[in-house]
Amino acid sequence: QVQLVESGGGLVQAGGSLRLSCAASGTIFSINAMDWYRQAPGKQRELVAATSSGGSTNYADSVKGRFTISRDNAKNTVYLQMSSLKPEDTAVYYCHATVRGQLGGPAWSYWGQGTQVTVSS
Repeated sequence: QVQLVESGGGLVQAGGSLRLSCAASGTIFSINAMDWYRQAPGKQRELVAATSSGGSTNYADSVKGRFTISRDNAKNTVYLQMSSLKPEDTAVYYCHATVRGQLGGPAWSYWGQGTQVTVSS
């Protein structure tokens, strides 16, 4: 019903920058949260950055000052601008969104397929 398509992952040197994009499509009445998570090898999935429909943002302490999350609501797209990348940022990054398909209907969680970000030292 709703698809989240991510792009922008890849290999980057430490100290470099990368921008991830996630576009939502399908049956969308409104999108509440749009978030970025990541999962490094052998580690639990963690919230990296989050946005609400009201415009508030939240970041993991490890990325504050380096990452910026933003939304283009007209395009149902969320971005993650990553700067000053560190090897410990290496992970699969997942887009997540809570989406309402119709007025008065329930909000469901959807996940993107994940995109690999590798930061070399």
